[in-house]
Amino acid sequence: MEQYICNDCGKKHAITPFIWKCTCGSLLNLEKDTPTINVESWNRYPNSLWRFLETMPFQKDSNTWKSITMGEGQTPLIVLDSLEPNTYVKVDYMMPTLSFKDRGAAVLMTKAKELGVKKVIADSSGNAGTAIAAYAARCNIACDIYLRDETSPKKIAQVKSHGATIKQIQGTREDIAAAAQQAVKEEKAFYASHVYNPYFYEGTKTYAYEIFEELNGTPDTLIIPVGNGTLLLGAFYGFKELLANGLIEKMPKIIAIQAVNCSPLVVAFNNGDLSAQPVMNKGTLAEGIAIATPARSSQILEAVRETKGDFITIEEDEILSARAKLSDKGFYVEVTTAANYAGYLKYKKEPEEKIIVPLCGAGIKSN
Repeated sequence: MEQYICNDCGKKHAITPFIWKCTCGSLLNLEKDTPTINVESWNRYPNSLWRFLETMPFQKDSNTWKSITMGEGQTPLIVLDSLEPNTYVKVDYMMPTLSFKDRGAAVLMTKAKELGVKKVIADSSGNAGTAIAAYAARCNIACDIYLRDETSPKKIAQVKSHGATIKQIQGTREDIAAAAQQAVKEEKAFYASHVYNPYFYEGTKTYAYEIFEELNGTPDTLIIPVGNGTLLLGAFYGFKELLANGLIEKMPKIIAIQAVNCSPLVVAFNNGDLSAQPVMNKGTLAEGIAIATPARSSQILEAVRETKGDFITIEEDEILSARAKLSDKGFYVEVTTAANYAGYLKYKKEPEEKIIVPLCGAGIKSN
């Protein structure tokens, strides 16, 4: 049986609806066996991320997901440009709520349903809140989403459309999280956090599985935008599982992208620190990665270093330029995704280097 285990003190906890951090205050991971990957079993499942169900920590006869899935996953992997045949974009905005966060939300809310949860609370810069709201609706679970008062009106409208109650808070992204966590404590609700709940990463790890299946192998490099590290850590965990099963021979290098105006992980990486210290968010168009105090900073830094990766920082004018360039290629993305592409444009790649760039959110979400 899976358990939660503290990332710092190592204390173990039973998996219940109401625990979201250790008694010492630190974050929880899942203690589980490395899954045995049977590639031949994948075709027994629908053409969605649930084809990898047997690698997820659910009971093998669990069918809860069948009433919750909206076909998320299995997003296209496309050569970006005929002049750059080794660079691929994975169009992860081709999801039910138009962002990659559906990967984690679908799995996390399936777990919440299995646990008999009646209400969830989440905080978000927009996309995670939308995804949690949508899948909470699928589960018939009440949902409160805490958002910054400056969140894109389009994202707010999307959350509202799924019947969630929106709590708009003035302040930083960290203030929003603190308000949500206080409400979780007071209401004894399930904290459907894409940062704190490790089941979310069981969903985002399918990003790696899909790339492996689509390429019939592993890329050399992953370019990934990072705020709280939801996709970066998921991809890292997924490729680690593939490596442990002998299906790939090496880990892809992770190149993480942050905006200059909010880059605590870059500072920590360059200083050789094991974790990031809080910084002042000077304001960035890339709201999805504007995280001044990333809770899982030590794990993010470890993943980048273990893969011999690096960080790249992006200026605001580079974000807008990159968005226009992607649009010229037919991809209309939200601003945070454009920051990721801007990082790719600054990355000094080798001639034959096989690179994957995620297109995380659809342009219609941004102002």
